[in-house]
Amino acid sequence: MATPHVRYQLHLHRPQIGCYSGLLLAALLLLASPALAQRKRSDAIDRTRKGHIQGITVENLSNYNDRFFRPGIYIAPNFSRFFIEQSAAYIQAAQQGRGIAANAIISPGFGVGFIGDIRLGNASTPFHLRFTPGLNFLTRRVEFTARGVGGADTIRTQEVGTTQLELPLLLKYQSTRRRNTRFYMIGGIKPSFAVTQRQNTPAINQLSVTKDDVMLEYGVGLDLFYPYFKFGPELRFSHGLRNILEPRNNTYSNALQSLRTNTVTLYLNIE
Repeated sequence: MATPHVRYQLHLHRPQIGCYSGLLLAALLLLASPALAQRKRSDAIDRTRKGHIQGITVENLSNYNDRFFRPGIYIAPNFSRFFIEQSAAYIQAAQQGRGIAANAIISPGFGVGFIGDIRLGNASTPFHLRFTPGLNFLTRRVEFTARGVGGADTIRTQEVGTTQLELPLLLKYQSTRRRNTRFYMIGGIKPSFAVTQRQNTPAINQLSVTKDDVMLEYGVGLDLFYPYFKFGPELRFSHGLRNILEPRNNTYSNALQSLRTNTVTLYLNIE
């Protein structure tokens, strides 16, 4: 009996090979598609114009937007000064070449506090509500120059030091996240209350302010996502809405009509 050739026993013709190859390729693609989809969600591939891979950027904290509440802390170096409006008595004296002119001096300060961030809506909403209570250690200075007729000007500096309990309530609007970076704008109201007022030399520092204030705040920031936390440098501007001058019967208070606060703060947020 003649033995058939092995290729006839296997019966592998070209159309069937093509069919089996197509089915195998389709099965491999179905098995690999979840992994490819996951890779596309978590990684960003940088390519050159010719299509060569330069590097792969991993998306850190990919489920960060799914969290409804996010706590954090901040430290906040700042620069602050008073916005001064002088009194009518000073204007009348200045017309006669006398009086006391006041000039606000920019002074450094430092704050620390906590962050409570609440998402307003679903995971894709750009709006968040932020409550950031903290303590701010401030020392503001006002330089008074006494002008006399035919005499040399006399300069005296008044210092107002306070430890403020601040309770900002802010609305945050954030852009679409691009890999591990996101920009945002923020604004709201910041009530503050003086926990302590420091006067090193009460006989010299005779200027005083009220213990409570309300400020309008706004600013911009940048969210940077790292594997275990989010870091957000933020520049914020604050303008006092109330006159915090406490009237007293002395030369310095009589020369002023109102004092309002102005502060520029660099917030370093960790969430």
